[in-house]
Amino acid sequence: MLKERLTVFSDSVIAIIITIMVLQLKAPHEASLGALAPLAPAFLAYALSFAYIAIYWNNHHHLFQATRRISGGILWANTHLLFWLSLVPFSTAWLSETHFARAPVALYGLSLLAPSIAYYFLSRALIRTEALTPKVAEGIDPDLKGLISMAFYICGVALAFAEPYVSMGLYALVAVIWFIPDPRIEQRLEVEDEPD
Repeated sequence: MLKERLTVFSDSVIAIIITIMVLQLKAPHEASLGALAPLAPAFLAYALSFAYIAIYWNNHHHLFQATRRISGGILWANTHLLFWLSLVPFSTAWLSETHFARAPVALYGLSLLAPSIAYYFLSRALIRTEALTPKVAEGIDPDLKGLISMAFYICGVALAFAEPYVSMGLYALVAVIWFIPDPRIEQRLEVEDEPD
């Protein structure tokens, strides 16, 4: 299978996920700026979730830019990632509807943890099957940033029932960590593109 088909499908699913999330933002019926204040939790939840989906899209793009071939296992690992990402709009909606209540904050953390685990398995599948160029595989193994992120999500889920705002802070911190560009793949792609 051509990797372009996988990336186009993945891009389409991610675009739909973002569209679903933005459609959950409901405009107020009043024509005043004050009417926007009650929408702040919904907007904050949307903004954080949008950032997460954008981060996954960015990293997915770079990962598959360095991929040479696609196997059946890689297809399923990618589908596994898309499944968990597709649940983010649901947890985002519940989070915003309940104004960051404890159980929704915990579920939101789980909905962030699950795609991070799936992405980890996807990258391991690409390395294991030697689908990635050797320099890129070497650059992303081990994935300390990903493992630290998973630990933060687990802490956030555990804290959600006592301190939901601390949990939200941890989730936002992980997004900030990933928002800072990860140069490992780009630098290694540039090295591979240089003439000998």
